[in-house]
Amino acid sequence: MKRVILGILLLFIAFSGNAQSKIGTIDAEYILSQMPDNTEVNKNLETYNKELQEDLKANIQEYETLVKEYQDTSESLEEEARKEKESQIIELENDIKGFRQKASLLIQMRRNELTGPLYEKIDVAMKKIILEEGFTQIFHAGASGLAFSRAEDDITLKVMDELGIEAKDPKPAVENTVENTVEN
Repeated sequence: MKRVILGILLLFIAFSGNAQSKIGTIDAEYILSQMPDNTEVNKNLETYNKELQEDLKANIQEYETLVKEYQDTSESLEEEARKEKESQIIELENDIKGFRQKASLLIQMRRNELTGPLYEKIDVAMKKIILEEGFTQIFHAGASGLAFSRAEDDITLKVMDELGIEAKDPKPAVENTVENTVEN
C-alpha cells in the first residue's frame, strides 16, 4: 500500500514538474499612452467635453434668465403663475445638478468607447507574444497593480514592437531590486 501511495506521489510530482508556469507582466495603460491613435482619442474627448460644457452653460443661462425674470415679475404675478415659474426654476436647477453629476460618467463612457478599439489592438499583439514565448499568465503591471516583477518578464515593449510603436516617454520601472528593498 505504501508503494502505491509513493508511486502516485512520484507520478504527481513528475506531472507537476512538466506543468511549469511562465508568468509575465504588461502595462497596457503605458502602451495606450504611447499609441499615435491615442492623440485622436484625446482630441475627441476634449471636443466632447467642450460640447458638454456648452450644454451646461446654456442651461445655466436659461436658469439665470428665468430667475431674473421671476425676480422682476414675481410681485405682479398671480399665485398660480408664480408657483408655475418657481416650479420651472426648481426643475431647471435640478437638471443642472443632475447634469453636473452625470457629466463625468458620460466622459468616461465616451473614453471607453473610443479606447476600446485601441485595447483590442493591444490584446491581439499581446496574445501573439504570449503564444510565441509560451507565457501561461500575464499580470497587469500598472501604477496600482503589481508590487514586484522582474524586468525580463515584462512584455510591454515587445507588444509595442509588435504594434510598431516607438516609445516617446521612458517606460516606468516596474522592478525594484532586492538591494533597494533590503536597504530601506
